[in-house]
Amino acid sequence: MRRRLFPVLFLAVLLALPACSPPDHDVIIRGGTVYDGSGGAPVVADVAIDADTITALGDFSTLTADTDIDATGLAVTPGFINMLSWAPGDLRKDGRSMSDIVQGVTLEVFGEGSSMGPLNDAMKEEFYRDNPPPWTTLREALDTLEEQGISTNVASFIGAATIRVHELGGENRAPTAEELERMKALVRDEMENGALGIGSSIIYAPGAYASTEELIELSKVAAEYDGMYISHMRSEGDRLLEALEELITISREAGIKAEVYHLKAAGENNWHKMDEAIARIEEARAEGLAITADMYTYVAGATGLDAHMPLWVQEGTFEDWRQRLMDPDIRARVLEEMRAPGEDWENLGFGAGPDGIMVVSFRQDSLRYLIGRTLADIAEQRGTTPEDVAIDLVISDSTRVGTVYFLMSEENVKKQIALPWMAFDSDAGSMAPEGENLNNNPHPRAYGNFARLLGKYVRDEQVIPLEEAIRRLTSFPAENLGVVGRGRLETGYFADIAIFDPETIQDHATFEEPHQLATGMHHVFVNGQQVIRDGEHTGAMPGRAVFRGER
Repeated sequence: MRRRLFPVLFLAVLLALPACSPPDHDVIIRGGTVYDGSGGAPVVADVAIDADTITALGDFSTLTADTDIDATGLAVTPGFINMLSWAPGDLRKDGRSMSDIVQGVTLEVFGEGSSMGPLNDAMKEEFYRDNPPPWTTLREALDTLEEQGISTNVASFIGAATIRVHELGGENRAPTAEELERMKALVRDEMENGALGIGSSIIYAPGAYASTEELIELSKVAAEYDGMYISHMRSEGDRLLEALEELITISREAGIKAEVYHLKAAGENNWHKMDEAIARIEEARAEGLAITADMYTYVAGATGLDAHMPLWVQEGTFEDWRQRLMDPDIRARVLEEMRAPGEDWENLGFGAGPDGIMVVSFRQDSLRYLIGRTLADIAEQRGTTPEDVAIDLVISDSTRVGTVYFLMSEENVKKQIALPWMAFDSDAGSMAPEGENLNNNPHPRAYGNFARLLGKYVRDEQVIPLEEAIRRLTSFPAENLGVVGRGRLETGYFADIAIFDPETIQDHATFEEPHQLATGMHHVFVNGQQVIRDGEHTGAMPGRAVFRGER
């Protein structure tokens, strides 16, 4: 009798217990100061996330979630967009994207001049000899990164130089009519598959071999798909205004929106030109042309020693260039041209001077003791000239040698930050301060560009208010790029979210010691998954390939 009674009593107890309902949301970010990306005043609110999407904003004090984030006193913003990242190689080795993600970057944009596709067999051999890629097209390349696993989202322009090399190799000549049609067909294929537009770098070989007319023709194809033309212009110094006029002409003739990569006035004798450049862009915008710009928040740029040598000596492959430098007669001619402003090329080394040229990366271990030293310093030690040192280093290292050029003014940096049509970029890779990354010194912008904007220029120097900085890190570039569902904290948008303390966010990387992560970013979500928790990487790799016009 007692055995029969026990199951009945147990069932009665279960029925008397309150029902256990599932959580209302996957994630609730509670009590943060929400900057929605519009540039408007922030509000204190809760943000709800379900799967990969923001599903509600409001007061959710009575609701439950699988994950609760207390954001009291913190800024809650859309994830940041890095308008120019050189991270593809880094991401193939380490998908965490540490230096970017800890600053709140959730979308990295590639494609200044060169892009991951389209490739032919010769290009795979020349540019990827150490790690041949399994892809051919740009879309396949981005999809491959997603499949491998990455923490940030990725998108890309089509490199104008990549298109040129695909059909002409490294030759310095105009394409034939047939070659140009093939180049345009490659652009059309990539645009139909979600590329952002055409990205050129016409200050360097081989991109510099393209004429204005060639770039207009390629841009006309991109314009059919509402893409953008974005350019590292032919000059950022001595012929800055002429180069800007070319970009405006391409925009007008191709009917395409256009952006200046990392706008600057390089070289002290050119600093005064920034006012004229700004005025010319605003005049073009008033005309109805959609001209914008982006920048990094430093007074030095970084590239290679190729920017200190004439374009003609670099025609063809890198080995062609290296072999020419080993010819005494050619070397003598190159040395002479390095010591003067370039007549038909931008000599960044002349603008910076040998004391303003710092070498920061080498392939050869035997040369790494020179990292952080200037050409002037090395030349004095070797009893030779800075120009001879530059040539010797390129020959010895069999690379263009990573180099920092100190060229810009702090006054102009602040002036540019204040412009309402200015976005931001790192113009650098994204890496962790560990392992083989420590063998070379990147520009500190790789670790600090976005935190430096929010700390130094927004909080400390109050160049622009925080809500405006957030707009230009989020919705402004997203709209320009044609990226759907990202760049705002709104219902239905992807849950790419940065949560940080405006009072403590800070860059720490310096030119002497660049391998230092920024601090102050508490949490970061990418497509609804938490990648940064309490300032530490969770190991999550939810990043996706992002394509123009596609959700």
